[in-house]
Amino acid sequence: LLFLVLIMPAGCNAQEHKPANPADMVNPFLGTAPLTDPEFIGYTPPDGWRVWAGLVFPGASLPNAMVQVSPVTEYGTGSGYQYEDTRIIGFTHTNKGHWNLCNIPVLPLSGSSDAYPFSSSFSHKQEKATPAFYQVYLQDQQVNVRLTSTLRCAIHEYTFEEAKDRRILFDLARANNRVSEWQLYKAGSHALSGFQRVGRETIYFFARLSHAVTAVDLVREEEEGSYAIAHLADDPQIPVTMKIGLSYVSMKNAAENLEQEVGNALFDEILDRGTHTWNQLLSAVTVKGGTDKQRELFYSSLYRSFLWPVLRSDVNGEFTDVKGKVRKEDFNYYTNPSFWDTYRNKLVLLSLLQPEVTADVIRSLIDKGKLTGFIPTFFHGDHAAPFIAGAWARGIRDFDAEEACRLLFNNAYKEGGTRPYIGEYMRKGYISDPDVKRPHVETKGRAGVSKTLEYAYDDYSLAQLAADLGQKERAEELMVRSGNYRNVFDTDSRFMRGRHENGEWIHPFNPQYPYYEYMYREANAWQVSFYVPHDMPGLVELYGGKQNFEEKLDSLFTIPWNPRYIARNVSSFVGQYCHGNQPGHEAPFAYYFVNKPWKSQHVIDTLLENYYGVGEYDLALPGMDDAGEMSSWYVFAAMGFYPLSPADPEYLVTVPLFDEVRIKTGDGHGLTLLKKGNSRNLDAIIVDGVKQEGYFIPHALFGKGATVEVQTRPVPPGK
Repeated sequence: LLFLVLIMPAGCNAQEHKPANPADMVNPFLGTAPLTDPEFIGYTPPDGWRVWAGLVFPGASLPNAMVQVSPVTEYGTGSGYQYEDTRIIGFTHTNKGHWNLCNIPVLPLSGSSDAYPFSSSFSHKQEKATPAFYQVYLQDQQVNVRLTSTLRCAIHEYTFEEAKDRRILFDLARANNRVSEWQLYKAGSHALSGFQRVGRETIYFFARLSHAVTAVDLVREEEEGSYAIAHLADDPQIPVTMKIGLSYVSMKNAAENLEQEVGNALFDEILDRGTHTWNQLLSAVTVKGGTDKQRELFYSSLYRSFLWPVLRSDVNGEFTDVKGKVRKEDFNYYTNPSFWDTYRNKLVLLSLLQPEVTADVIRSLIDKGKLTGFIPTFFHGDHAAPFIAGAWARGIRDFDAEEACRLLFNNAYKEGGTRPYIGEYMRKGYISDPDVKRPHVETKGRAGVSKTLEYAYDDYSLAQLAADLGQKERAEELMVRSGNYRNVFDTDSRFMRGRHENGEWIHPFNPQYPYYEYMYREANAWQVSFYVPHDMPGLVELYGGKQNFEEKLDSLFTIPWNPRYIARNVSSFVGQYCHGNQPGHEAPFAYYFVNKPWKSQHVIDTLLENYYGVGEYDLALPGMDDAGEMSSWYVFAAMGFYPLSPADPEYLVTVPLFDEVRIKTGDGHGLTLLKKGNSRNLDAIIVDGVKQEGYFIPHALFGKGATVEVQTRPVPPGK
């Protein structure tokens, strides 16, 4: 029954989404609510578990900005904000959704405030958010809060019901990571400055207030808490406005950031600028057709795709490099992307719509590589390689490709860098795992299967860049290594399977059991066994041909998940396929390689229709958004093309969710996709009137301003 043809009514509520105000379609609360339904999750969560269902923040920010000003309901959570919570404990100025940041917390306090820790109840009925704006009424404090931001600054507007005993808490001992040192200074009659030190980073700030600061209390008591409170003059003028600039260099730079980006501008002026910025970016993609919910999910996902990586250099160009030195270069300095997650799709989206940011992110990576000897990675794999190679192949050239390639060679060949166990990988062609007597969900190991598969793809990606730069010998060697995925494929079980150091397959072997870091990274054998994005025809051959491969894929999407197998980061299933985590996100597209695209489309449509905006509040995602990867998956799948191999300048065509999709790339070029027919079964791909062979279209079409017609037929071929 899984592959009964899915017919979706075309043109339902088929109005064009007006490109002038796409930010109006964004719901920043999407992804903040929990998953609670065991049937959807795949298992009954243990008591006290909050299944990851987005872990995003609803606050104000600009694209890839230094500042994200957002409410916090609990520290130590993914983003600090959980929709089901009923109390706000502060408003912080940095966010990502990975259990870190949430720096420089503040909270307005009124005369009725209790003792520390301070907080306030709130209601979602008195809460509102847009991409550049957040508002909430703090019921206990009797304060209406409005927030907006620039690249490096935030503006707080507090409307107190009483004009007396108005205070602002600076809860500087708290963040999502341990704070080792903090300070708050009175920097003038209407100004405050300070810093918060977290790990190796120090976040400095400078704030100007509309009301005089009469006193600053510093409390550093072990039992009573560690915090600071700024007291404001009893000026009847309302509201209280606080403009605050951030810097990772100095308080002086924070003040300069504030002066240059905000100055004397009013709250609504800054809000209008931020809204305009988001509308400019989001209107790069316009759609016709679809339902209101589909358009809301689409633009909310597009918005969420452009929040990370974030800026770290100040308006004067200064930044603190990875060695702790303050420097100035001729590019904007950015944090590292979340490579393990976002190289698959989100970083391709960044290169399409913001090539200038992409170039600066790569230049930042090269700068870090020069100082450390290796291009940085994130969490797992070495996916700066497909990111940089893919950006180069898509025409982004404003970086030193030769230096990037040299440093990526270090990654691929040298021990002690960003590829753990690279020596064993080069000697044996795979990475082994230790012998574990009783493995369980949280078993730690080498994640040898996942690493081998990912290194093989990274080798392929680097080979493309090396070949383009004339490094023929290295390119050929890396291409040979890109076939190492075969070394962890067990032809008997037809799974990617762990091996011991002596080459023997790991026993016992249960392909349905999920592991955190044993053989697989946050996955089971089913979820990684279709990951060879650079050589899918070769993978089909390993399975014994198209029929065997198709049967295995059918099983992936139909064998039910065992509800006894509980892993916090593996949830939301279609059969054994997990959409709640990234390792299998390419699998829905795999039917294309047995010439059954309609089977892929059925799975894709199931995910688009039933796995986003779900749960009790229609606000949950099937898993952690991971800095925009899950959102970007939705964006590409809804637009009708997907970067299956992000290192390659081509896209796999699927049936768009909308009747028409127009994409204007950051370099001024564009592409139009038109869905023809009322079914969801791909029949033909027509580019500027010419029928295409195969299912891929080249990136070069964007430069030509091409039109791609995706023709559908009522039933699949042969039916």
